[in-house]
Amino acid sequence: MTVRIACLAVALAFSAPALAQDAAKTVGGAPMYASKTIVENAVNSKDHTTLVAAVKAAGLVDTLQGSGPFTVFAPTNAAFAKLPNGTVDTLLKPESKAALTGVLTYHVVPGRLTAQELVAKVKEGGGMTTLKTVQGETLTVMQAGNGLSIKDKKGGTSTVTTSDVMQKNGVIHVVDSVLLPG
Repeated sequence: MTVRIACLAVALAFSAPALAQDAAKTVGGAPMYASKTIVENAVNSKDHTTLVAAVKAAGLVDTLQGSGPFTVFAPTNAAFAKLPNGTVDTLLKPESKAALTGVLTYHVVPGRLTAQELVAKVKEGGGMTTLKTVQGETLTVMQAGNGLSIKDKKGGTSTVTTSDVMQKNGVIHVVDSVLLPG
C-alpha cells in the first residue's frame, strides 16, 4: 500500500507541472490549453461567441485549426458590440462573406508573436511597428503604458487586454475593439 501511494505521489508530481503549463490562461471563463488549436480553445470562451460565429460564417474554421502558426488579435463580444448597430448582423449574412473574411483575416498575422516579441519590435521601431496581416494590409502596434495597443487602417485603436494565450498553432492576444481594414 505504501509503495502504491509513493508511486501515485511521484506520478502526480510529474503530471502536475504539465497540466499547469497546458492551462496557463483563462479566457472568457474557460481554460485555454496550449495543446489545442485556436478554434478548439476559442469555442469555449464565453467572451468570444461572436468571433466564433463569425469565423464559422466566413468558413475560416479549417484555416485556424491548421498548423499555422498564427498570431490572432481576438476581439471580444464587447468589442463587436462597439460597432455601429446592425454591422455584425450584416457581416454574418451569406452575401457579406467576402467582407467578413476580410475583417477577420485582418486580425491574423502569420507567425507566433508573443507580447515580449511585439514589445521588442516596437522598441526597435522607435515606438511602433507594423505587422502585415493575412488579409494583406498592415496593423500598427504601439506601447500603451504597460501594455500594447493596435491601430488599424481606419485610425481605430484597440488595446490588448490579455496577452500570450498560447495555442498549439499560434498565440492569441485578446483585444477590446474590432480592427478594421482600410
